[in-house]
Amino acid sequence: MSSLGTQVFVARLAGTPVFDPIGDQVGRVRDVVVLLRLTRAPRAVGLVVEVPGKRRVFLPLTRVTAIDTGQVISTGLLNMRRFEQRQTETLAVSELLDRKVTLKDGSGEAIIEDLAIEKMRNGDWTVTRLFVRRLEGKQSGLRLRRRGHTMTVDADAVTTLAYTTEAQGAASLLAAYDDLKPADLAEVLHELADNRRVEVASALDNERLADVLEELPEDDQVAILSSLETDRAAHVLEAMQPDDAADLLHELPEQQAAELLEAMEPEEAEDVRRLLAYDENTAGGMMTTEPVILAPETPIAQALAHIRRADLSPALASVVFVARPPLETPTGRFLGAVHFQRLLREAPHEAIGTILDSQIEHVGVGAHLADVARILATYNLLALPVLDSERRLLGAVSVDDTLDHLLPDDWRENPINDHDLEDNSAFSRGQVKADTTQVRGGETRGTAS
Repeated sequence: MSSLGTQVFVARLAGTPVFDPIGDQVGRVRDVVVLLRLTRAPRAVGLVVEVPGKRRVFLPLTRVTAIDTGQVISTGLLNMRRFEQRQTETLAVSELLDRKVTLKDGSGEAIIEDLAIEKMRNGDWTVTRLFVRRLEGKQSGLRLRRRGHTMTVDADAVTTLAYTTEAQGAASLLAAYDDLKPADLAEVLHELADNRRVEVASALDNERLADVLEELPEDDQVAILSSLETDRAAHVLEAMQPDDAADLLHELPEQQAAELLEAMEPEEAEDVRRLLAYDENTAGGMMTTEPVILAPETPIAQALAHIRRADLSPALASVVFVARPPLETPTGRFLGAVHFQRLLREAPHEAIGTILDSQIEHVGVGAHLADVARILATYNLLALPVLDSERRLLGAVSVDDTLDHLLPDDWRENPINDHDLEDNSAFSRGQVKADTTQVRGGETRGTAS
């Protein structure tokens, strides 16, 4: 438990469930708010907690009664105002992990991989220890190689902790958030300062970065992609779904978009170019050119293997489209579709052509967003085929892409409002208790000195 003198390492807190006194989970820890002070050890003042609805709120450490293995116990009272970082505050996981510091003993520089907070006799939580990796050889820039031995030092044994203008890596931060889904990691990146957001995004591999970019607001997408070298930006675009890549290129200056298309693999670029020709609020502009497409003689067992692919979204995995060769879009004549549930009900050796839904609704490339949404809702579909005048399959519009276009442009930045939160089932059951007092002022968060 978090008794006096107990050290808690903050990287291990990320993702830890937060419970109220009666055992109901109210959220998960996403970060620790600290005040960096010039003459005294940094002070931890609270936790950033993600509550139902993906809202991030501030939980003062004065309202934490215990920190045990795998759980944080609070008084049960949370201020439901969205957390907004103040100028004097630093986020330990997002901003201090991977920060370069200088060791006061003159032995060189090190990178912070974790830091420990400890409860003092006066009730304050103070940063007391740093777990660091000593830098050896040429290790500069954003991509720090993990070399040099690790050690734990007192927080006052380093300099340049409070303020730095040097670029940081992101390995420790990403390790702390390794279990996050792309949409949740995108939320973390969105809340970072502009330069830190670029640093963290640059440290992701191409596939992970592509998944995260698809979940970010357009301004963040443009800033991150523009910060990358042309070749790497092209590889990231190749890893994105063609429709998402086309949407992103729509937001770039024409010359920059043309350069990136030229740098992409010809086949990948061709798919994106086709989508760029359509209005973004039509079926042609929203569709992906890479749904699951198989020939009618394909065995059901093989079809199930195709939709088990990890890189396939649930919406696209819900249906197999069946066509005559060629099976790349635009295909030969479209024959119909087989839904996932039907595949599960039939013998694995049967051909998918024997269980076709040949009457599945379809649209043309010019179908408007409203028409696409109406058909998806009317027929309970997760993906809708897009055909040309010769009944060739050009692509498919998924329900998630349709929702993305139906929602307001800033839905990722403002995903929930107070009325939505009051309707949330967890909130209604009392698992998250709104606090009507102002807990984010005065001594609760304090000021740096």
